[in-house]
Amino acid sequence: MLTIDKISYGGGGEESVNRVYYLLTEGVLCGLLGFILSFIILYFIENYFNIGDYSKSDVYKLIALVIGTQIIYHSVLWPMLNIPANYFLNVDIELTLLQKLTNVPHFLAYFVVWLFVVLTLKLVYYINTIKVKQLALEANLKEAQLNTLKGQINPHFMFNSLNNIRGLMLEDADVARNMLTNLSETLRYSLTKSELNSISLEDELEMVENYVEISKIQFEDRLQFETHIDEASLNKQIPPMIIQMLVENSLKHGISNIKSGGEVTLSTLVTDHQLQIEVTNSGKLQKSENSTQLGLKNIKKRLELLYGQNATFTLKEIENKVVATIKMPIV
Repeated sequence: MLTIDKISYGGGGEESVNRVYYLLTEGVLCGLLGFILSFIILYFIENYFNIGDYSKSDVYKLIALVIGTQIIYHSVLWPMLNIPANYFLNVDIELTLLQKLTNVPHFLAYFVVWLFVVLTLKLVYYINTIKVKQLALEANLKEAQLNTLKGQINPHFMFNSLNNIRGLMLEDADVARNMLTNLSETLRYSLTKSELNSISLEDELEMVENYVEISKIQFEDRLQFETHIDEASLNKQIPPMIIQMLVENSLKHGISNIKSGGEVTLSTLVTDHQLQIEVTNSGKLQKSENSTQLGLKNIKKRLELLYGQNATFTLKEIENKVVATIKMPIV
């Protein structure tokens, strides 16, 4: 113990049972006093020292507080240690000021180590708190972004469908009525699934069939639609309306620009723990200056939010056909 030297300064005697008792008591009292005083520093750190945003003045205040607690520590320590010294050793601890000062670095070193441990634990707690808050913020942001994207789907689809119906109202009321029936079925699907982040591919295909029927009324015999569906993919989970948006994009930017019409082919394939969805349409890949590409941006963003780097979306032109491909992990 450090006070062995202090006792020796005062002319301590031989080792004895009483000396052992004294040293044990001394250690307990020194630790207890340091522990109590450390709460002053902990209170300051907890309420006035922001680890994530502290200034030089905060550091100076902390140093001043440590020095102040040391003054209190050494002012109380010696009278307190004199009690067990009298009881166990029948001596008084009589040290000069210089002798007391020589022990200050020893106690200060222990105090600084204790303070370092406390600050390290505090820093770890602060970092973990920041991580938890960051994860919560990212989760809330992701949920908000997904809800925003879902909100973009219905108006985008409604805009195109209602335009088609408006054009048919005066030409053929029966055809317009049939289109409204198909549209209502499609919107019912959209409303019932809008709260979900994923649905089965089989459910999505039913919605796509309704959408294609609506589109066939507009395109008449200019639209040829085929499907090649891997049966293993029917129960796989996908983001709602993502296939519909691919088909819609192929009609709006592909078939509608070809006077004689063309073909749209939807195919799915399950391989290597991945689901591949591919929509191919006749035409060339071209970017219209007036197009916002809202549907394609929506698809990319939703895949990124839901699957991160594990999902991909590509749009290519291969032999006078535009091929849109989505690859996503099977979950």
